[in-house]
Amino acid sequence: MEDQKENIFDAGENVKVSLSSEEDSSSNAKSCTRRCSHTEDVEASAPPAKGEFSDPVYKEIALANGHINRMNKEELRAKLVELKLDTRGVKDVLKKRLKSYYKKQKLMQSVQEGGPTDTYYDYICVVDFEATCEENNPPDFLHEIIEFPMVLVNTHTLEIEDTFQEYVRPEMNSKLSEFCVQLTGITQETVDKADTFSSVLKRAVVWLQEKELGTKYKYAVLTDGSWDMSKFLNIQCRVSGIKYPQFAKKWINIRKSYGNFYKVPRTQTKLSSMLEKLGLHYEGRPHCGLDDSRNIARIALRMLQDGCQLRVNERMHAGQLLSVPSSAPVEGAPPPHNPRCRN
Repeated sequence: MEDQKENIFDAGENVKVSLSSEEDSSSNAKSCTRRCSHTEDVEASAPPAKGEFSDPVYKEIALANGHINRMNKEELRAKLVELKLDTRGVKDVLKKRLKSYYKKQKLMQSVQEGGPTDTYYDYICVVDFEATCEENNPPDFLHEIIEFPMVLVNTHTLEIEDTFQEYVRPEMNSKLSEFCVQLTGITQETVDKADTFSSVLKRAVVWLQEKELGTKYKYAVLTDGSWDMSKFLNIQCRVSGIKYPQFAKKWINIRKSYGNFYKVPRTQTKLSSMLEKLGLHYEGRPHCGLDDSRNIARIALRMLQDGCQLRVNERMHAGQLLSVPSSAPVEGAPPPHNPRCRN
């Protein structure tokens, strides 16, 4: 639903749901609208603590970066071939890949000598919902989730380890628009046979629990933009009369991470653009939630290979979408639990 999500975001509007909620208030809605319209462009940050980069290893990294900056594309490719690294992607991506390689090598050496290190999550869980939609969504259109996919990425093996997918029956507006059917490939018959969101969420939680996420392993949720959690899941929980799940209150917005890591503007962080810049091609059917999630996972894997940490950078608080400063400690999502009914 990339285009639909873009339309929702560009409109700068929150979809209003006429249901009671502890998170609902006119002031919160206005505040969320203001925040949503700026959050993709501004990455909150704080200056590094004094002495944070005083270790000599960072001077060596800076010198290597300067040398890489002076290399042309052919020189970059030749060096990547020599190091047996991937040579696909535009020049800026190749530079970042080479810089990250040298940084990783220097830090690994530093760790062995008792120096600084970086921390990764054990797993990243990619989520990309599909929801009801119309060709020209009115401001008050009620989006209901109709596909719940998850793709589990192992950050140590750098592989997709498992997937989860279930379709969901919409309850407020059970009839799918012809546009929605053509866009997503999800038929009316499919959703009519599907279970309600509350039941699907329970099974999704069981799937996450079986992976021992949040207990044995540190993990984070990752999405393609802010909409899946701040809008679709937020609205769906209100429609279903359940509380917003704690494990989904913080997530990695890969568009922010990609833009910051490769130093590109937000206009170049759509799914198709990210794949293209990395020298990758979309695999599967566009707007299929599971296929979209797999392709987002492929981007995440490439970024991890290039040295990006993919830290949590967005969160929900009192119904508002907020940025998480890059200086904040790296925290994993809490253990997933079954959804609770609203009071």
